Amino acid sequence: MNLELSDEQSAVRDLARAFTEREVAPYAADWDRAESVDRAIVKKLGSVGFLGLTVPEEYGGSGGDHLSYVLVTEELGRGDSAVRGIVSVSLGLVAKTIAAWGSEEQKHAWLPRLCSGEALGCFGLTEPGTGSDAAALTTRARREGDAYVISGSKMFITNGTWADVVLLFARTNEEPGHRGISAFLVPTDTPGLTRREIHGKLGLRGQATAELALDGVRVPASAMLGPEGKGFSVAMSALAKGRMSVAAGCVGIAQAALDAAVSYAAQREQFGKPIAHHQLVQELIADISVDVDAARLLTWRVADLIDRGQPFATESSTAKLFASEAAVRAASNASQVHGGYGYIDEYPAGKLLRDARVMTLYEGTSQIQKLLIGRARTGVSAF
Repeated sequence: MNLELSDEQSAVRDLARAFTEREVAPYAADWDRAESVDRAIVKKLGSVGFLGLTVPEEYGGSGGDHLSYVLVTEELGRGDSAVRGIVSVSLGLVAKTIAAWGSEEQKHAWLPRLCSGEALGCFGLTEPGTGSDAAALTTRARREGDAYVISGSKMFITNGTWADVVLLFARTNEEPGHRGISAFLVPTDTPGLTRREIHGKLGLRGQATAELALDGVRVPASAMLGPEGKGFSVAMSALAKGRMSVAAGCVGIAQAALDAAVSYAAQREQFGKPIAHHQLVQELIADISVDVDAARLLTWRVADLIDRGQPFATESSTAKLFASEAAVRAASNASQVHGGYGYIDEYPAGKLLRDARVMTLYEGTSQIQKLLIGRARTGVSAF
């Protein structure tokens, strides 16, 4: 792998950095306090092409490779991971999955709108009673003539109250486990679908996270994404790439923690000199720096494997596991550098720590990633 960015990749990173500094970072603290990102950011993300990265231009995407996507995701994560999540879900989990599994009709119907920011997508897999054990989901889709009628509920759905379409997973037959699951593209204005935003979250407070309730939601058979009974494969393929996106966002959080710790240590004086002169403060900063570099390299490796058409699922789990745990360590160390000021939201360290904590939970907990990695290395299933 060549670690030197191409001119095009450098330009994409510079664009993402400038966009984040202008449109995201100045408002992140206010959005966090208000528990709501300004929805105008969606169209802005679309206008610069960030919602269409890696999607073919013929479907309204902006093309590009997966490393460019990682670079953008990292920069957005550095500014505000609540905004990063908008892109990771609508593009990373929904649009990319439609591009990979959708019919031509589905691609032309949804991708141009998703890539432009005219529409937003959400990923309807997790349920109130099924998180890590996604194959045990209970939402049902019953065939009635040329339609399916869906009933059930979904929980912790990013973009849930903003989305125009749900990539929804439901059980279409009585086969046990993953064999009975199918995927559907469900417009959120379909009668019977209601949404409730979840407030009071520890982190990612500005992100629109919701509970979805489906009561007799009728969609045409053409709304099914991929073959019937292959929904679990659709979900897992989406999450394998999605974990790379989460890892990149975690690199951004860790980088922001490093930037904040270095800046504060340079200007805060104790014992007659800036605390950057004290060796134990330098140790905290060194630990953050090593975590940033290691997480970044693991994440870039995943993007490189995808772009070369190589297997990447285990490497994606590895990057997600390490980067999410590293982001928590980095933010915690940055808070320690700030001392008491790290505990108030005038400074960014506290928000970074709160945002980092959820990264070890969603799109597969750290424990699930360890099981996946262990199974890949030993050939022995832990499930």
